[in-house]
Order: sequence, then structure tokens, then C-alpha cells
Amino acid sequence: MAEKKNKNLPTRNEIDSQFKWDLEAIYSTDEKWEEDFKKVKALADQMAGFEGKLQESANTLHDALELNAKLSELMGKVFVYARMRKDEDNGNSKYQGLADRASSLSIQVGSATSFIVPEILAIPTETLNKYMADEKLALYRQYLDEIVRMKAHVLSAELEKLLAETGEIAQASDHIFGMLNNADIKFPTIKDENGEEVELTKGRYIQFMESSNRRVREEAFTAMYETYSSLKNTFAATLNADVKKNIFYAKVRKYNSAIEASLYDDNVSVDVYNKLIETVHNNLDLMHRYVSLRKKMLGVDELHMYDLYTPIVKDIHIHIPYEEAQETVVKGLNPLGETYLTDLKKGFEQRWIDVYENKGKTSGAYSWGSYGTHPYILLNYQKNVNDMFTLAHELGHSMHSFYSQQNQPYIYSHYKIFVAEVASTLNEALLMHYILKNTDDKKEKMYYLNHYLEQFRGTIYRQTMFAEFEKMIHDKAEQGEPLTPELLNSMYHELNVKYYGPEMVVDELIDYEWSRIPHFYMNFYVYKYATGFSAAISLSKQILEEGQPAIDRYLTFLKSGGSDYPIELLKKAGVDMNTPEPVQQALEVFGDILNQMEELLAE
Repeated sequence: MAEKKNKNLPTRNEIDSQFKWDLEAIYSTDEKWEEDFKKVKALADQMAGFEGKLQESANTLHDALELNAKLSELMGKVFVYARMRKDEDNGNSKYQGLADRASSLSIQVGSATSFIVPEILAIPTETLNKYMADEKLALYRQYLDEIVRMKAHVLSAELEKLLAETGEIAQASDHIFGMLNNADIKFPTIKDENGEEVELTKGRYIQFMESSNRRVREEAFTAMYETYSSLKNTFAATLNADVKKNIFYAKVRKYNSAIEASLYDDNVSVDVYNKLIETVHNNLDLMHRYVSLRKKMLGVDELHMYDLYTPIVKDIHIHIPYEEAQETVVKGLNPLGETYLTDLKKGFEQRWIDVYENKGKTSGAYSWGSYGTHPYILLNYQKNVNDMFTLAHELGHSMHSFYSQQNQPYIYSHYKIFVAEVASTLNEALLMHYILKNTDDKKEKMYYLNHYLEQFRGTIYRQTMFAEFEKMIHDKAEQGEPLTPELLNSMYHELNVKYYGPEMVVDELIDYEWSRIPHFYMNFYVYKYATGFSAAISLSKQILEEGQPAIDRYLTFLKSGGSDYPIELLKKAGVDMNTPEPVQQALEVFGDILNQMEELLAE
């Protein structure tokens, strides 16, 4: 195996190539990247020739949109390669430079194309309808419909260009957070289960938190959050700047709030967001019941925040090498059919996946890529149950992207974020169903039931708590209150007390958790984990119960990309997210799993 048991992280060069993604499939050399970088600049200059001319004819509008698609596609490829090279090792100054240049070029492209939407909206409605009836523009009808829907929130061409040029400044808070959180932050060593000094990293943190040794858990928890608390003012200032940015753009574009501005892009009502929080609040008794069960099974007088991740089934250690995780995931996804599995296996064979943690590597996991290349997956695999499910999760994202790009033209190849978590979570649900069905050992079954309970806790309850926090901090900022570390800590503490209930000791250090969550820089993203999870639970049940008709509906959904509004795509797949029903149904499943766990415990 390439990954050795090391006290310190290996360098990038020490990882075997079979466990590293193949970015050469995008650009065989950095020089090839430089060539496309220049092409993007040339296409952006060419784009300027269409400014002021879009209302001349359907032909002119068509040609401009074709060039825009070509430019955006190439820009995406240039940006993705540079950013993923940087993510391999954030300390590599060469790729820091490439990523910075790609980011700046992206802003320039945004500025060069910023006239398109305002000019389209300036075309008289009757004329635009006539153009849209032209067969040349048939492909762009959904695209143009979406632009017209945004009419009240689009500014003049001059102001749109000015806003586009502020993009680099607007990204500053996210970039500063990323560098601080991934490259500059240093954690101390702690003593592991064997009493050996081991460097704490974000990749190892969950591993420590799953430890059966409470001292290790507490030490890792304390070391992690004391490190973040020492940087509380910087993290608060960075988050405050990002929230103010969101509010600024919402006001400029004449939205009532930052949350409305964010959800409007998906054509999702703020009511959907509020109903999610309300439905979860109505089911907090189930979470409190789970906390009580966890406390009982761990046999502790007090349940602390560092006790949340350790398995409540004792004396069972499930060690899953990466190769075994691959095999189990494939078996778990068997209900999706042979075509899906054949395509998925390409990810293993063609090195889509960057598997292990190394020094400087971006933490966490993601699936990403650009049109015309296969998707890529970043992991920090630690050979545990969580990471096997993370592999299934990210493969769900990748297969959604793979099918969308195979079946849609560039302009509809990107699915909206609102549906982004459906495919990933559905994979996890099917994998869990397979494991529970094929596990006879009572203790092991209880372990996986606990893991499933944790998925619900982490994805519906925890992400909804994050969503509520995000709404609260934007509300405070919109009322003119500065987001000081003290205010952020206070609000975050109160939410933890509300969500976890009376039997949880909400340790003060957890108040700093907001400072390490990258999704708070993604502008009302996290609620989509909870809605996506709920939709996925419903769709996975349909696949298991109905078979082929449900599989066909689901594969059609995966192939649809952004060719319709996300709520409509999900309706065609079989769930209506305008109602609270999918969330309520998912929480009822959580209750059923809780019942199973309690029954097994009573045997």
C-alpha cells in the first residue's frame, strides 16, 4: 500500500500515482494550459464585437450565444485544472499562481460577457418572442426563459459590467478563509490510543472523534477548537465580510433579502427554506430521543459534544481499506442497473479519484470537473465507514455530472445546486440498504443503524441547524449588527442547545465551530443538503420498491442537467419539494431506524 502508517502526513510525492487523480487527462502539460489561457483571452476579446448588437437579428443573437458558450466552456476547463492543481498542495507556489491567474481571468471573462443579459432584456418582448420562435435559437429557449424571469433583478449593461469587475474583490473573503483554513492553520500533536504523539489534522480529526477512547476524543476536540478560538477575530471578520458581500449584491439587484437573492437563482421560494426549518423544529423530539439513546449506550453521566461521533456500539472496529470500499459501493449501487455500474467503474479505472491525504492538500471531499472531461473526486480517505460512504456520496455527484454532460449541451450541463445533493445522498441510502440487508451480526447491524442515524443527524438536523445559523447571521447583518466573535458564538451556542436538547452538555468550545465551516462562504448552500437528502430517501425507496420504472425516471433526472427548473426536474423524478412532505417522510424514517435500534438494544 502507498499510504504508510506515519505520525506526520506524507508529501504529495510520497503518494503512489495509482491513488492520485489524473489531471493530465485535462492538460498533458502546464504549457497546454497556457495555450488555452491565451485562447480564453482571445475569445473574450472577440466577444466584445457583439456588444450593442444583440437585438439586430436572431442570427446575431444566436452567434453571440454560441461564442459565449464556447468561451465559458474553455474558461471552465482552464479554471478547474488550475484550482485542482492547487488543491493537491496548497503550499505549492507555482499552482497558487496558476489558480490566482485563472481566478483573475474568470473575472475578466465575466466582465467581457456582462453585456449579454442586459442587452437581451432590452430587446422588446414581441421581438424577443419572434427571435425565440426561430429554429436557430431552439436550443436556447430555456436559457432565454430563465433570463427573462430575472428581468427585475438585472441592471443596465454598464452597471452589470461594473458589478462583474467587482468579482475579484467579492471572492476575497472566501479566498482568505480558504488559505487560512487549509494552508496556514497549524494544529498541535495529541496522544493517540497508544499514547504516541500524533499530529492533529482535519483529515484525522473525525478519526479521533470516532475513537472509543474518550480521552483521545476530548483531547482532539479541545486541540481543534482551541486552535480555531485563537483565530476567532480573523475568522469572524472574514465571515462578516462575506455576509456583507451577499447583502450588498442582494440590495443592488433589488431583492428583499440575501436569502431571497440566493434562492431566486434556483427558482425556489424562501417558503421552502422556512418550511424546512419549521418541519425540523417540529421533529426535534426525535433528535433529543437519539441523544438520550446515545448517552445511555455510551454509559456516561454526561454526554459531551466530543461524544457525538464515536460509535455507540462498543467493541466493534470496522476497518475498510480503500479497495474494499470500492467493491462494497459497487455492490450497494447494484439496484441502479448495469449501465450505471459500468459507467461508474470508469471512475476507478481512469483515475478520477485523488484518494489519500498529503501535506497541504485541501481538506474534506468534493466532486468537480469541467465540460468535455470526466469528473474528478478529491478524498482524504482514512479507511473507515464514514469515508466509504463519502466515496459513494462523491461518486453520486460525479455520475450526475457525467450523465448531464453526456446528454446535454454545455449551457444545460450544469445542474442547479438545489438538486446537487440528491444523487450523492441516494447512493448513500442504497449502500446502507445493501449493508443492513447483508449483515446478520447483531452488533454490526447496530453499528450500521447508528451510522444511518448519524447520516440523518448530520444531513437533516445538522445542516438545517447550519441553515438556521446562516439565516440568523444574515438577518443580524441586514439589521446593521456587526458579526463579532461574541455574537457568533452566542447564536451558535443557543442553536446547539435547541437542536441537541436537555441531555447534551453543550461545551463552550463548540461555540467556535462556525469558524471552520467552509459552506458558510457558499451563500445559503447548506439547506440543500437537507432538502436533497429528503428527496433522495424518497427516490431510493421508489427504486427499491418499483424497480425499472423508478430507475428510468431517476436516470432521466441524472441526464437532465439544468434543462428545466430544479423543482420541476424533481417532480418528474417523483418528489415535490414545494411541500414539507419529503422532509417529514425522511424524519419518519429516522424515527423508524431509532425504533429498530431501541428494539435490538432491548433483546
